[in-house]
Amino acid sequence: MSLRWKTILGIALIEGLLLLVLVYTALSYLRSSNYEGLLKRAQTTASLFATTTKDAVLSYDLASLDTFVSELMTNPDIQYARILDGEGEVFASAGDGALLSRSFQADLLPAHVDDGVFDIQADIVEGGEVYGRVQIGISTRSLEKAIADTQNWSITIASVEMGLVALFSFVLGTYLTGQLATLRIAAKRVEQNILDIEVPVRSRDEVAEVGKAFNSMIERLRSTQDKRDQYELELKELNQSLEDRVERRTKALMKSNSELKAANRQIQNTQAQLLQSEKMASLGQMAAGVAHEINNPVGFVMSNLNSLNTYLERYQTLETHYSRLLECEPGSTEWNQQQQTLQAYLAAEDFDFIREDMNELMSDSLEGARRIRDIVQGLKEFSHLDQGEQQEADVNQCLETTLKIVNNELKYSCTIKKDLNPLPLIRCCPGQLNQVFMNLLVNAGQAVGEEGGVIGIRTKASGQSIEIRISDDGKGIEAKHLDRLFDPFFTTKPVGEGTGLGLAISYGIIKDHNGSIEVKSKTGVGTCFIVRLPCAEAPVQQTAEAVTKPD
Repeated sequence: MSLRWKTILGIALIEGLLLLVLVYTALSYLRSSNYEGLLKRAQTTASLFATTTKDAVLSYDLASLDTFVSELMTNPDIQYARILDGEGEVFASAGDGALLSRSFQADLLPAHVDDGVFDIQADIVEGGEVYGRVQIGISTRSLEKAIADTQNWSITIASVEMGLVALFSFVLGTYLTGQLATLRIAAKRVEQNILDIEVPVRSRDEVAEVGKAFNSMIERLRSTQDKRDQYELELKELNQSLEDRVERRTKALMKSNSELKAANRQIQNTQAQLLQSEKMASLGQMAAGVAHEINNPVGFVMSNLNSLNTYLERYQTLETHYSRLLECEPGSTEWNQQQQTLQAYLAAEDFDFIREDMNELMSDSLEGARRIRDIVQGLKEFSHLDQGEQQEADVNQCLETTLKIVNNELKYSCTIKKDLNPLPLIRCCPGQLNQVFMNLLVNAGQAVGEEGGVIGIRTKASGQSIEIRISDDGKGIEAKHLDRLFDPFFTTKPVGEGTGLGLAISYGIIKDHNGSIEVKSKTGVGTCFIVRLPCAEAPVQQTAEAVTKPD
């Protein structure tokens, strides 16, 4: 449906509804007011007629009653009238005989009348006693005719008005849709990017204002399109220039990236070399102690081997005597001489003691060899240069390996108390952790000093991580040094006794393992280093934490 017909039908529908409500309201008001006037008129007439005829009824003046009835019938709307006594006998009557002959039934309201006559009565009362009554029939046809005429005129006027409204709506809709059709055609051309158009403006109403605004919009669109074309041209030129610059910049970035990668590899190599150098330096500091640890078992193994060699020579001599005895004829003089020589040799050498001593010598030698093997294996594991490939390992085993290396450094100056609880495996570089533990243990031994003390090593699992505590009851660290403890080249030792790299390297190793290292210390009481490392199944952290706290 077009907008024109929507406008016509919409206005006509609204106007029709309004007229329907108006006509219905007016007719309802007219009918109710006329009926009310008729009711009041009928009540007044009946009441006055009863009052007028009261005296004649009381005196039984029938002639006067006939006169009163005749005078009332002169009213053209009165259809009948009659006067009754108290027992219902008719004193006088006049009017339509058919209406008088029917049974009287009073009407309550004019709206309830269905025979065109409004029947009403009034009592003749004197001293509170009813002596009779009057009955009147008033015609309602004139009133109904007036209401019907008014209704017909209202419908006629409403129809004419509806026609005029429809005509006005048609003219207005035609005008509006004509202007909108022009705007629609122009909008379609704009949609097709045709901007050489102009909407004609022939009036000064709101539709004309819309046309002017549309023309203004078209003008701005033309200006914007011209600017856009110019910008696109400039953008193409700039884009070409930008591509050249991006290409040159990309080459420069690729070169810089290659240089950064090379520098990063060099830094990693330097870090690895520094770590290995620090590890070798630590091993060098303990070389004498490690040599002593090896020399002790080597010494008693050599002594045992010399004793075993002597015992071997005696067994070889015994074997020679047995061989000579077997070569002789049993019972012969030579056989008897060899037997006496063998018995004398056995009595002289005490082979029962030699057998017992050989077992002890072999057991001690094997124990010494095992000690040497463990020390060499520990050195091999400790000095191994990790290449950054992590593996699952037991931290308790790493601590045991490190203790074998630093044992000679610590056993003469302190007591080691271990509390190694079962730990889950972690992913780590064992050699790097060995370096951390050796640094902490050697520092603890130096803090205890020659006076002697206790170094505690305790491990435990805590949630998704493990915790290693290495403590001492040495002299402690001053609070002013705690914040710089993990700085490279910082040391509190005398010049020539420390590089200041041990704790810095330890911090870097723990950071690479996504862990944290914390130190608590109090002067004169001791120091405790706490290392926390994530378990193999624990989520990887992004940073390590180094915390220094005075305890």
